[in-house]
Amino acid sequence: MGVKSKAAAAILILLLFLGSLWLQGGLDYHWDSCVKGYNQLNKLHQLSNSSVGDGAESQLELCPGQTFQVSLLLSHLLDAPTHNSDVLLQPYLSSWDELVKFMDSLGPMVGLISKEIESKTSIIRQLALTADGNPEAEVGPDLHSINSVNSQGGGTKNKASVHTSAYHSVRSMILVELNQGLVSFHHQTDSGCRTLLRLHRALLWLKLFLEKLAETPVEGRLRSPSDLCREAYKSTLAQHHTWYVRKAAELAFIALPERGFFFRLVCVQNQEEMSKVLHRVSRAIGEVYDRTQKALEEHGMLDLP
Repeated sequence: MGVKSKAAAAILILLLFLGSLWLQGGLDYHWDSCVKGYNQLNKLHQLSNSSVGDGAESQLELCPGQTFQVSLLLSHLLDAPTHNSDVLLQPYLSSWDELVKFMDSLGPMVGLISKEIESKTSIIRQLALTADGNPEAEVGPDLHSINSVNSQGGGTKNKASVHTSAYHSVRSMILVELNQGLVSFHHQTDSGCRTLLRLHRALLWLKLFLEKLAETPVEGRLRSPSDLCREAYKSTLAQHHTWYVRKAAELAFIALPERGFFFRLVCVQNQEEMSKVLHRVSRAIGEVYDRTQKALEEHGMLDLP
């Protein structure tokens, strides 16, 4: 094996290791310990759907032959917000399923990051499945006010939803985990709230990246996706990462495909068409992000260790 081959192998091993620390937060704690692995769960936790969609704009069509479907991503994002400023977890996690496919399509280096995100979504799904068989984890009348429906006729709808899964929504999960003492503000845990915070930070990075991809040309030219992704990272996730992880991320972004690849990825012909699609997606992400941000902020959870 030549010198160049050895160097490439060393860089790949380093990225594999650092990729596992991508979303951990408080990364300085992890250099002396192994990152815990989590089993993937394919079964979605079945949650009742009371989301509010956006029917004002036409639906995007499926893109033939593609694993990532921007139309499905948008559909899940629009299904997540509720009438009462909450976010349903099932469509939220389904949105992440599509975003993981999006990242996987960008190459093996970015794919390393998506694997860590998948482990986070699996944690919440596992917690939801566990809570499903635990009556104490149900949202009772005192906690369920965040999900109640003010129906004019009185009550069948309210009565039917008095007992809802603890992991029905972002706010129900927060209240139940606080009530059961599952959230620690001083040390790391595998709580749904801490896991959600890591996903929440990554969502802002992707939102900003998609917004930058949708930008119109500056002085007649479009900047490279690699530069845009690096800029988005530096203003978001980089603030929570160590120097080593930041450098590994910059290496991963160098390998991003050119803009034409993104045209094909979202089934458009040019920058104007892509801008329209990505603006819709980024607005939908923004709505979900803002609601989650508010819920976490109200309970002092924006800096969970």
